[in-house]
Amino acid sequence: MISRLNIRQIAEEKEESLSSYAVKSRSSRGRLRPGEPCPIRTAFQRDRDRIIHCKAFRRLKHKTQVFIAPLGDHYVTRLTHTLEVSQIARTIARALNLNEDLAEAISLGHDLGHTPFGHVGEEVLNELYHGGFRHNEQSLRVVDSLENNGQGLNLTWEVRDGILNHSKTRVDILGQGWGKVNTLEGEVCKLADTVAYINHDIGDAIRAGIITENDLPLSSITVLGGSHSQRINTMVCDIIDYSWAASGYNTIDKPTICMSPQVLEATNTLREFLFERVYNLRSAQEEVEKARGVIRLLYKYFTEHEDQMPPEYRFYSDEIEQRVVDYIAGMTDQYALRMAAELSLTR
Repeated sequence: MISRLNIRQIAEEKEESLSSYAVKSRSSRGRLRPGEPCPIRTAFQRDRDRIIHCKAFRRLKHKTQVFIAPLGDHYVTRLTHTLEVSQIARTIARALNLNEDLAEAISLGHDLGHTPFGHVGEEVLNELYHGGFRHNEQSLRVVDSLENNGQGLNLTWEVRDGILNHSKTRVDILGQGWGKVNTLEGEVCKLADTVAYINHDIGDAIRAGIITENDLPLSSITVLGGSHSQRINTMVCDIIDYSWAASGYNTIDKPTICMSPQVLEATNTLREFLFERVYNLRSAQEEVEKARGVIRLLYKYFTEHEDQMPPEYRFYSDEIEQRVVDYIAGMTDQYALRMAAELSLTR
């Protein structure tokens, strides 16, 4: 009966009213492997659901965002960060008449390959593995090769592109070296990621007693607002306003996703403050070194004792080191800590 209702086709027809710059699901560049379309969901809606139901997505709830294995109940995890990015991206995409489903799918999948212990884990694996390690590339590997018993999730090209190209270097927001996604929806996710982490990392740092609201740069607070919600609202509204050409509503400007110079400067100032006062905090070095030691121990042990890894990992790559990287990158903080403790006791 459902197949006769043409629910998916109706949804695809509704997408024709989106901006001319939006990606329409029926115009997707397709999947790695062809398959029958869903009778109900568009291609991007189906991608979103595949991501939400995968194991890597579930593990995000026990992975660090900034503070390593925090004991408090209200610290941001990689999962809550992902949900915040999704919410912000959907709001912006909807306002700009872009494809909200595509923005949501990219957002939900962007950090699936992140290591335990946040960027500390990423840095150590990058140092140890001869092929290097970047969490965005690992996220793509998760959805292409590791999930679904090694079959991957077979996502659309547009979602895979957004996942691969969401990552940013240490450069200023929207600065030289910022990189580019090949869809406006992907660019929305990239900025939404920045809006989310800057604001929730401030909240976590205040919660941890590292900074106070009064420590935040006055030049940024004057522009963005004095509270968490005010700052997010200012950033999101500014992105929508300054990116309005992307909406396709009687505009002749080149479509781009960006911030106004004033808000961009205030946001970059806030970001630099976080690097100086939170991310590079010397008092946390003991915790950081412990996390580094755990990753190094696990990498050394499993490269020497491959048979101790779950047997399915032997099918994911022909190279031992890649299989070890896949295993460690998929671990949660607590699992990595428990595993390292057990190995230390038995050696």
